[in-house]
Amino acid sequence: MKKQLLTMAATAGLLFTTFNGEASAHENRYKVQLGDTLWRISINNNLSVEELKKWNNISGSTIYTGQSLSLLAPHSHEASTGTSSSGAVSYTVKSGDTLWGIARTHGLSVSALKNLNGLSRDTIYPGQKLKVKGTSQSVSVPAATASSGSSSVYTIQRGDTLSGIASRHNLSVSQLKAMNNLSSNLIYAGQTLKVKGTSVSQTTETKVAAQTASQVDELIAEAKKYMSVPYVWAGSTPSGFDCSGYLNYVYSNVGISIPRTVASIWSATRSVSTPRAGDLVFFETYKAGPSHAGIYLGNNKFIHAGSSRGVEISDMNNSYWKPRYLGARTTF
Repeated sequence: MKKQLLTMAATAGLLFTTFNGEASAHENRYKVQLGDTLWRISINNNLSVEELKKWNNISGSTIYTGQSLSLLAPHSHEASTGTSSSGAVSYTVKSGDTLWGIARTHGLSVSALKNLNGLSRDTIYPGQKLKVKGTSQSVSVPAATASSGSSSVYTIQRGDTLSGIASRHNLSVSQLKAMNNLSSNLIYAGQTLKVKGTSVSQTTETKVAAQTASQVDELIAEAKKYMSVPYVWAGSTPSGFDCSGYLNYVYSNVGISIPRTVASIWSATRSVSTPRAGDLVFFETYKAGPSHAGIYLGNNKFIHAGSSRGVEISDMNNSYWKPRYLGARTTF
């Protein structure tokens, strides 16, 4: 009897350590814990939120405790990999694939995969064939970089980062930011950056200002689409939002990636002394520190997902919000 009890206890211990929220090395899956978000899980496992959603057929940002998430792309090595007559093995890119995911599946580093295929950037497309075994090719010129005289500009693609762009053009992040008069690391799809040259010309500055104004207009128009959508705790879709779920959804729809929680959005954005339209305004409500936020519209008005009436426009100077105001921050 004592032996049976010891065996049962050992079995229970194994079950507990297997399902304690850590990713399994054999199955590459993660069990969602209380308080988890897609953003946090993606950061902890070196993935993008888009990859997690694609691989797990998630349309919004809502996950639930106990849910099992795949940390690998759902393409088997056998089904997607072919061998050529020369002995090189190729892989056909599927929708939702990333270089990182393909490299991981085939036991390569991203740099090794890029060298095998002569890639100088991280952009790939469905139907593209990539060598995953064989000899390296020469590196090609980035397609998104266009030269003009002594300077070159790069058009930012979804998923790009300043560090990735700087690395591809033999620059440091600080050099790239100085060349483009950037004061933060936040960038957006469609933005153009100088990657060669000395200073930002007045013409380029004017273009950047126009792009920013256009982006702000797009952001505010997107935010107003969801007026009166009800408040739902942990909601992140037009069927119901909490305050940070609303911000994350709206910004994502105009090509700007921000974290999922109010506190992490506060940490990831740049402080400004006075808010301008399109900036984020933060408030201290049910706990110390930033716990609620909205998008500033101008004239002391901001749009947000309120817990009482859902998405609405409020006055920052009213008796509730004014004493709780913490400050403004920007993604632009």
